[in-house]
Amino acid sequence: MFALVTGGGTGGHVYPALAVAQELVRRGYDRAGLKFVGAQRGLEATAVPAAGFDIELLPGRGIRRSLRPSALWANLGALVGAGRAFVRAFRLVGRTRPRVVFGVGGFASLPCVVAARLRRVPAVVHEQNAAPGMANRIGVRLGARPAVSLPGTPLRGAVLTGNPIRPEIAAVRRVPSQPPLIAVFGGSLGARRINDAVVALAAAWRGRDDVALKLVTGPRDYDRCADLVAQQREAGDRLSFEVVAYEQDMPALYEHASVAVCRSGAVSVAELAVVGLPAVLVPLPGAPGDHQTHNALALSEVHAAVLVPDAELDADRLGAVLDGLLGDRVRLEAMSDAARRVARPDAASAVADLVEEVAHAA
Repeated sequence: MFALVTGGGTGGHVYPALAVAQELVRRGYDRAGLKFVGAQRGLEATAVPAAGFDIELLPGRGIRRSLRPSALWANLGALVGAGRAFVRAFRLVGRTRPRVVFGVGGFASLPCVVAARLRRVPAVVHEQNAAPGMANRIGVRLGARPAVSLPGTPLRGAVLTGNPIRPEIAAVRRVPSQPPLIAVFGGSLGARRINDAVVALAAAWRGRDDVALKLVTGPRDYDRCADLVAQQREAGDRLSFEVVAYEQDMPALYEHASVAVCRSGAVSVAELAVVGLPAVLVPLPGAPGDHQTHNALALSEVHAAVLVPDAELDADRLGAVLDGLLGDRVRLEAMSDAARRVARPDAASAVADLVEEVAHAA
């Protein structure tokens, strides 16, 4: 076993881990020598096997950041699950004896990184966001080598690598369609505030044929949004407006879009930068450490994106911002160039370099 790759929960953790694993396979490491460890409730349970890697799933769930009685009760169960997960992780590290453990944050990452350090197995952690998560903060204190996506991320001794993205995203060459396509998505779980603003905007723009909208609602909000769209549709509508639960071909969506509207999760920000897609970023309020705002600032401060706070987002505000962008081709081109200047398309290679360095130094 060369490496245990651990962590996940959402696409923001899972896809960078897969990108690094794919880079290690490209370098000649046996796919069977890279074992993933994730959580039963996370996206990794399906995404990792689909990518051709073996995965072991740990029980339990993360802690809810709330003082409500229901959350406190759920957190008691989460602590029991965390204890079980740690025992499983400790046994797994002892049984497989990997050369290195590579953690990407999320529920499953912490027990595996802690188990690795207790068994004197070297570890590397990768932080996708500007504000580090608890699992990576603890891992670094225990001696794991940190890689970070953004300058200024407060982890001691961090190596700035960028955020690994999938090879198929890095290969995108944009050819925006006509009429201009606005691609709207809220990450792997969707974003209700963005969905509502876009559905309302479609009603206001129903007579337009000079723009097109594609809304990726996320699976859990699709039925509600589809019903709202059906109710507001009129016979004379001219707007091209497509609503889907999940986008199977993100490279194609990036290729044809003129502007994106989305949350500012770490993967979205990294992918937008690499493909050079101008964006309206709506950070998730209440994200730990307000990391989505920090992520969005990485693009908005270099004029590659427009940041709109979640509380200010509605159809009127979104429509005004989008009209301002679509009506200024020079600005869109400048935003695209600015995004590419801060992109790190070789991030997967840089993280793989660090994983190899730590493994071979042990």
